[in-house]
Amino acid sequence: MKRMHVHVAVDDLSKSIGFYSTLFGVEPSVVKDDYAKWMLEDPRVNFAISARGVTPGVDHIGIQVDDRAELAVLSDRLKAAGEHTFDQEATNCCYAKSDKSWVSDPSGLRWETFFTHGEATTYGEDASEEKQSSGACCGTETTKTKAAACC
Repeated sequence: MKRMHVHVAVDDLSKSIGFYSTLFGVEPSVVKDDYAKWMLEDPRVNFAISARGVTPGVDHIGIQVDDRAELAVLSDRLKAAGEHTFDQEATNCCYAKSDKSWVSDPSGLRWETFFTHGEATTYGEDASEEKQSSGACCGTETTKTKAAACC
């Protein structure tokens, strides 16, 4: 089953956690010094916020899937439609280990399709990812430039 994903960059993590906890009626399932995430069932959404020094606002949206086969289907759909995707395997991002496929919509909004298969102890800036995206855990240099932010 798929889950909608929304990631918002915020100025003040503590205030934002309070606001979104009130809005959703539950506390986040993950809280770090620079990140929080709610895995909501109604509506079924993975909603994440981070305070990492980027412009506040919607950073990216996406679709979280339950397995690699669903991820391959979504990635293949995008490629069949003629879209250029940036695929990542076994990446660390947002304190999770994931396989991903990134694409930008016609207006430049970044979309992430991903399968999470474990937890990570860091937000996601390890040496292997720095080579792929200049220190950003999510997307290519092109998508990073368009959005000026990481997951």
